[in-house]
Amino acid sequence: MTAGTEPPDRPRAVCVMNPGTADLVLADDQRARLSALVRLAPDLSGADLGTGPGAALADAEILVSGWGCPRLTADVLAGAPQLRAVIHAAGTVKPIVSEAVWERGIVVSSAADANAGPVASYTVALITLAARRTLTTAAGYADGWPDFADRSGADGLTVGIIGASRIGRRVIAELGRSDAGFRVLLSDPYVTDEEARRLGAERVELADLCARSAVVSVHAPLLPQTTGLLDAAMLALIPDRGALINTARGAIVDTDALTAECASGRLEAYLDVTTPEPLPPGHPLLSLPNVLVTPHIAGTQGSEVRRLGRYAVAEVARWVAGEPLLGEVTREALPRLA
Repeated sequence: MTAGTEPPDRPRAVCVMNPGTADLVLADDQRARLSALVRLAPDLSGADLGTGPGAALADAEILVSGWGCPRLTADVLAGAPQLRAVIHAAGTVKPIVSEAVWERGIVVSSAADANAGPVASYTVALITLAARRTLTTAAGYADGWPDFADRSGADGLTVGIIGASRIGRRVIAELGRSDAGFRVLLSDPYVTDEEARRLGAERVELADLCARSAVVSVHAPLLPQTTGLLDAAMLALIPDRGALINTARGAIVDTDALTAECASGRLEAYLDVTTPEPLPPGHPLLSLPNVLVTPHIAGTQGSEVRRLGRYAVAEVARWVAGEPLLGEVTREALPRLA
């Protein structure tokens, strides 16, 4: 992307991402729209910013960030005295937003909403697979087809959702639109009973959720209080033939405890995230027939990353017009976000 010939009264913006990322996230139509909204400086890579922001960032009012943008520390911001908004064309802003950003009064927006749709759809697909005990059934295919009476289905299935995050709420909504008659339980300390009912779920404590759910799906952020949240005791409460789905953060689940449960054949697991990530070669979870491990693919992939670009450019348009940002991240909310 190169600087355009826009009138000088338009705010100046700079894009900071890994080399090549901007080409994937910002398709030609979105680049054109962005260039019509702002005076766009040449792209900077994270390495460029780390070695010195130069005139581009020094004059920028808007930073369009993405994967590869370094942390916006006080030292970095000292070289960006005009910066007023950070529009992140990716999900979490935790790696890049420091306390100095809030102290400067800089507005922050994330495209996490655009990433939530693919993750929710992926999760619902996994719930469908888990309802049928797909992994266990497939592993036993060579030994003969199961009797019809032994097969599992989704109708009336109880699904436990841990965390009423953007994604958790979307999953609840999609389950509610299904004709399978899912019963949905929700565990989230920040949600009231009434709010849970409005979402389409019954709010319960975590232990109750685990004990009553055939499928448990994790959508909580990784915080000190959620690290190891699903430990051996909690996993042991999930009924036999149950399943755990994790598309959130690997460290929320005790890996050793989950490995033991799956190795016994008692539970299935569908894991898009693990700890450590990636798992080391030869880890038992990679070879157990009742475990599916995928390399963090639930979020936007391939051409889907253009959703992030469209969202970010729309946020720039709202900021330029003085309108509220749909993806605004506040200092108070950040600790509870993924």
